[in-house]
Amino acid sequence: MTSDISLREKNKGVKANSSSPCKGEVGRGSGSSLYLSLGSNLGDREENLHRAIRLIGERVGKVERISSFIETEPWGFESKHPFLNAAILVRTTLSPIACLDATQQIERELGRQTKSSDGIYHDRPIDIDLLMYGDLRISTSRLTLPHPHMLERDFVMTPLREILSDAEG
Repeated sequence: MTSDISLREKNKGVKANSSSPCKGEVGRGSGSSLYLSLGSNLGDREENLHRAIRLIGERVGKVERISSFIETEPWGFESKHPFLNAAILVRTTLSPIACLDATQQIERELGRQTKSSDGIYHDRPIDIDLLMYGDLRISTSRLTLPHPHMLERDFVMTPLREILSDAEG
């Protein structure tokens, strides 16, 4: 089921905070295109996504595009709580690992207590996944880009396609 909720108007003018606490800037200028997937299935899901997007804008970079929010069933586990999912495009000068650190800190601040691992998933107030960072391809113990499972997940690809098509037009 698709929701009509859109943050485009609410988040016009969201700016990056130049005094970001994250280390690892990769250069000046326009920065790199970072695509993120966001999801929430606990608490006020819409507000959780709004708060995460605001914090990403303050700490990671300028939020340039925000998809519509879509409601989806949990993927990879059973739950009576549906997800609200979105994708965003952020212009960042932070390194991929600094972006990962910042988004994981935001998850903790918004109430996420357990991180999914080894294919075991849980209900969560917020989930933020790095999908793509420019055309970079990396695989480390902490981070793989592009995200290795994004093509299998409609809850990721539907909002991502929306902002990718916006970027092209």
